[in-house]
Amino acid sequence: MSWRRALKDTARSGITVERKRLEPLIAVRGAAGLAIVIALSLWLFGPAAAASSAFGAFQAAIATFQRSWRPRPELAIASGTSLAVSTFLGYLTISKEPLFLALLVVWTFAAGMSWAAGPTIGLIASSNVAIMLVTVTLPTSVAQAAGHAAMMIVGGLVQAALIVLFPVRRWGAHRDALADALAAEADYARRLRHDPVASFDPQPLMEARNAAAVTPRQARRRPAELHGARGIAERIRPVLASLADPAMGVPAKGPARDRVRELLASAATLLDAAAHAIRHGEPVAAPPAALATFRTPDTGSILTGAPYRAMTRLNTLLQDVAETAGGTPQKDTPHEDAPPGARGTAHSADIDGRSTPRPAPTDPGARGTARSAPTPHPRPTTRTRPTFLALIPKALKAMRSELRRGSPITRHATRVSAVAATGYILGTWLPLGHGYWAPLTSVMVMRPDFSQTYSRAVARLAGTVIGVAVATGVVQAATPGTLQSGTLAVASAALMYLLMRTGQFATQACIAAYVVFLLGMGGEEWTQTVPERVLLTLMGGFLAMLAYAVYPAWETPRLRTRLADWLAAQGPYVAAVFGAYADPSASNAPDVREALLTARTARATWHAAVARATAEPVRHRGLSRTAADDAEDALAQLGRVAMLLEAHLPERGATPVPPAARFADALRESTHKGAKAIRERRVPTWDAVREALEAWETEDTDKVVRNTATLVLDTLTELSEALDTAVPPMTLDGTAPEKPNGPRNPKDSATR
Repeated sequence: MSWRRALKDTARSGITVERKRLEPLIAVRGAAGLAIVIALSLWLFGPAAAASSAFGAFQAAIATFQRSWRPRPELAIASGTSLAVSTFLGYLTISKEPLFLALLVVWTFAAGMSWAAGPTIGLIASSNVAIMLVTVTLPTSVAQAAGHAAMMIVGGLVQAALIVLFPVRRWGAHRDALADALAAEADYARRLRHDPVASFDPQPLMEARNAAAVTPRQARRRPAELHGARGIAERIRPVLASLADPAMGVPAKGPARDRVRELLASAATLLDAAAHAIRHGEPVAAPPAALATFRTPDTGSILTGAPYRAMTRLNTLLQDVAETAGGTPQKDTPHEDAPPGARGTAHSADIDGRSTPRPAPTDPGARGTARSAPTPHPRPTTRTRPTFLALIPKALKAMRSELRRGSPITRHATRVSAVAATGYILGTWLPLGHGYWAPLTSVMVMRPDFSQTYSRAVARLAGTVIGVAVATGVVQAATPGTLQSGTLAVASAALMYLLMRTGQFATQACIAAYVVFLLGMGGEEWTQTVPERVLLTLMGGFLAMLAYAVYPAWETPRLRTRLADWLAAQGPYVAAVFGAYADPSASNAPDVREALLTARTARATWHAAVARATAEPVRHRGLSRTAADDAEDALAQLGRVAMLLEAHLPERGATPVPPAARFADALRESTHKGAKAIRERRVPTWDAVREALEAWETEDTDKVVRNTATLVLDTLTELSEALDTAVPPMTLDGTAPEKPNGPRNPKDSATR
C-alpha cells in the first residue's frame, strides 16, 4: 500500500463515528463520581485542587470503561493512585528541568513497555503520563502537591465505591461474551445449511473463555447460568461441522441432506434462545417447532453412521446448554475445559425441562450397539483468574520478556519516550505557553502499531478543533463562573463516557471541551489555552506520525514468522487428534484441548498481524498478500479437517488405530520442520507425512480416520503451493504444467 492511500485510510478511520450500543447508566455513574470529587475539592481546597483532583476521578472512570475481565473497582483505584504518584514525583522535579525531563523519559518508557502486559494496562499507564504533564503545573508548593495527589486517590476511591454501591449489569460483560459465543455458533449453523464447509471464526469462543476465568471472590458470586455453558458450546461447534460436511457421510443432495438442514436450522434457533436467555438472565424460551425436529421418528432411518452419531451428540449438547442457560446447572456439571465425554450423570433434563434418559454411547462403527456409559471424570475446579495484586509480577514478567532488541513493544517505548522529550523541549522553547500540550498529544495518540497511531493523531486533531471551538463559544456566550465551569466540565465528561465506544473523534472532542471548562474553573481564560492548544496539538500529532515513519515497527516483514508460528501450533493439534484414535485408552482429550487452545492463540495472532500489515505503507518482504491469503486458507482448512475428526473422538475401550500413531508422529515432526522452513524463506516439504500415509494403505483400519489423513496431506500440499512463489517453467504450448501434488483445493477432496 502506498503512503498516500495508507494516510487516507487511517484518516478516514480516525474521524469515523461508529454505531455502538450506548450505556447511559454507566456514563451517569462516572459523571456522578466526577461531580462528587469536584464539589468536595471546591469546598475544602479551592478551584486549583478541584481541577487537579478532577483529573484523577476522570481518569479513574475511563479506566473502568476498558474491556477487562478484572474487577472494575480495583482498576479505578489503581488508576487514581498511579496518577497521584506520577503527579507528586513530577512536581518535585518540575523546578529542575533536566531532572523533570529525565523523569518524563523514564516514566514514558515504562508506560510504553506496559503495553506488553495488555492494552488495558498500557492505556492506563499512557494516560497517566499524559495527564501528569497537566497536573504538575497546578500546585504551587510541595504541601499542595501532596494534597492534590491525595485528592486524586480520593477520586479513584469514589469511582470504585460507586461501582460497588451502584452496579450496572454486574456480570454484563461476562454474559455478553458467553451469549456472543452461542450466537456465533447459531449463525454458523445457519451458514452450514447453505455452505457445508463454511468457515467459523473462534474469536467469540476465545472471548468467552477469557470471561470464564474468575477470581475466587467472583466464583462465589457468579450466576448459575454462567457455569459450564461455554464448555458445552465448545463441543457443539465440531459436531455442527461434522453433521454438515459431505466428507462425513451425508450426500450433497437427497433426503439426508434435507434432514441435516432441518436439524441445523433447529439447532440455530435453540442456540439463539439460549444466548438471549444468558444475555438477559431469563429462562430459556425454546420454540416447540425446533424441539420437535430432534424428536422426528424417521431420523434414524435417514441418517446412519457418523451423521447419526453427530445428530445424537448435538441433541444431548443442546439439552445441556439449555439446561445450564436456564440457571439450573447440572448436578455434576463438567468443567468448562473438561474433555468431551467427561460427563458426571446418566440423565439430563430435556430442552423443554422434561427429564429423559441420555442415550448410551454407541460404537463408532456399529450404531445401535449399546455400551456402558463412560467412567465419570473427577470434577475439576473452576478456572481461576489471579487477583489484581497477583497481576503485578505477571505484568513485570511480560514487560521484561519484551525488553529486547527488535521487539515491537520496545521500539514503541523508545519512540514514545523520545517524542515526549522532544515535544516537551520544543513546547517549552516556543513562546506559546502551556508547552506540555505537545508531549501530551504525542503520548495519547502513539500506539505500538502504525494504523492506530496515525488514525488517533487525525482524530485528536479534528476532535480538538471541534471541542475547543464549541467550548470556546459557550464560554464567550455565557461567561460561566467557577461552579458553572465545573458543571460544564462534568457534562462534557458524561458525554465522553457515553460516546467512548463510538470512536476517537467524538471522544477527543469531548475531552477537549472538558479540559477547557476545567482549566477555566481553575481561573485560566480561554484566550490563554485555545490558540496554543490547537497549535501544540498539531505539533504533537505531527511528531508522533513522524516518529513512526522514521523508527517504525512494521508488521509486514514479520508475517512469515507469524505464519510459521501458526503452523507450529496447528500441527500438534492435528497430531493430538490422530493420537487419540491411536490409543483410545489413554486420556488424550485434555491434550487435544490444550493443543487446540494453543492453535487458536496462534491463529488470532496471525489475523491481528495481517490486519496491521494491511494498513501499512510498505511493500511485502517475502510474503505477498496473495500468498498470505492462500496460506491462511490452507491452515484454516487443516484445522477444520482435524475438527471434523475431533467431533467423533473414540471412547475409552474403542478399537485402536495403530497407523494413526505413526501418522501423528510424522505430522508433528514435519510441521515443526515446515515452520522452520517458512521462517527461512523455504518451501516446506511433507515427505514423511506422505510416507506414513502410503504405509497406512496396506492395513485394514478405520476408513474415516484414513480418509481424514488424506485430507490433511492435501491441505499441507496446498500450503506448500501457496508459499511456492517461483514462476513455473512453460510447456511447448505456452501453458504452465499442472502441479502433481493432488487437488488444488482441499475442499474439492472433501466433497469427493
